[in-house]
Amino acid sequence: MFQRILIANRGEIALRVIRACKELGIESVGVYSEEDSQAIYLRFADETLCIGPSGTSRPYLDIPTLIAAAEIANVDAIHPGYGFLAENAHFAEICQSCNLKFIGPTPETIGLLGNKAKAREVVQKVGVPVVPGSSGLVADEEKAISIAGELGFPVLIKASAGGGGRGMRIAQNEADLRATFQAAKSEAQAAFKNGDLYVEKLIERPRHVEIQILGDQQGNVVFLGERDCSLQRRHQKLVEESPSPAVDPDLRRRMGEAAVRIAKAVGYEGAGTVEFLLAPNGDF
Repeated sequence: MFQRILIANRGEIALRVIRACKELGIESVGVYSEEDSQAIYLRFADETLCIGPSGTSRPYLDIPTLIAAAEIANVDAIHPGYGFLAENAHFAEICQSCNLKFIGPTPETIGLLGNKAKAREVVQKVGVPVVPGSSGLVADEEKAISIAGELGFPVLIKASAGGGGRGMRIAQNEADLRATFQAAKSEAQAAFKNGDLYVEKLIERPRHVEIQILGDQQGNVVFLGERDCSLQRRHQKLVEESPSPAVDPDLRRRMGEAAVRIAKAVGYEGAGTVEFLLAPNGDF
């Protein structure tokens, strides 16, 4: 059991972690930028440290500063919360090299799942269906057009390192694909420092259903239920509903078992989410 944990996050995320620490008898260290100095979560932390100036979220993304704060506070571990550096494999690796436990997946797991093209390969190997798409990355427009011809339009151009809808474009036909391929590549490069793309068949009007999982260091994984996140604006979730009105007990079991197979295949540790598209016919 840890004695002291630094929480590399802010707001209600940090407050939830602090509350869990108190329930477990673990001391918590909160960090903040100057503009967050009066934030509520800081009142409940056992210790607080200022990590940067106002006007930017940069302090919460500053790996050397966060590691320095952890060393000053003499903590055993860093909890990234979610967002910010929670899915940053480099941060997890730096924590590991500084003898700080990163509370979450290993750097290797984060790196693998952060590459969507590679993640598709893993998922297929454990028998979980994926949306029909390219085998690996697509280097140029001509290759994308060839693949789209095999899949049938409409298709979705997606950033391999992406998320949140960035680096993603719908192509209804060949002209759309030619017009949007380079734009998707440029956006992905700007957002993720990685312009790699792949192509998938567009699933129209699916539900977005997420299975919550929890894994330990011994390879055990359980699923905890699902959330329906179908109501979105610009690829950002507006409402998360649990249980999903579209999921019956049998479908919940099958989706949960699929999520567990994926997590076990990559040695997933900690809390996580496996996201599924649920088609109108019940396929996922």
